[in-house]
Amino acid sequence: MAGFFQAVEIAEAAVTIEQEGQAFYVSAAQAAKNPDVKDFFLFFAKEEARHEQIFQQLKDRLGKIELPAWSTTEEYGMYLQALIDSHSIFSPELQKRLAEASSEHEAIRLAMGFEKDTILFFMEMKELVPDSEKTFVQQCIDEERSHLRQLSKMLAS
Repeated sequence: MAGFFQAVEIAEAAVTIEQEGQAFYVSAAQAAKNPDVKDFFLFFAKEEARHEQIFQQLKDRLGKIELPAWSTTEEYGMYLQALIDSHSIFSPELQKRLAEASSEHEAIRLAMGFEKDTILFFMEMKELVPDSEKTFVQQCIDEERSHLRQLSKMLAS
């Protein structure tokens, strides 16, 4: 991401996050023994698919973006790349940890980590897209927050 950013690169990362999220939730559903938990994970997989479409459409509308005034291109590029690289969904260990999860509670905790990382990425993304597109990103942030609350509630039950 050195040089200048294209907003489409940020939106493409969001699309990838949502695709990986779908795969995670489908895998979690397949591993779930409790039918309610299985349905719960499948619901989240559908939500991730819907978000993927939102970001795909956003990607199609975007071009260059401006960096925050406090940042240099290289510095902010490194920051965004670190956000992407540290996102739990891109960890080679995540699918392994999911496969080895000893309980559905553990799978839900993994999902909560994924959702938190996604919220952080989308919050940064919102700062980079044109004002006309912020509503779409905020909608996804709000939905990811709702997912985190639902996962927390499921964990408690």
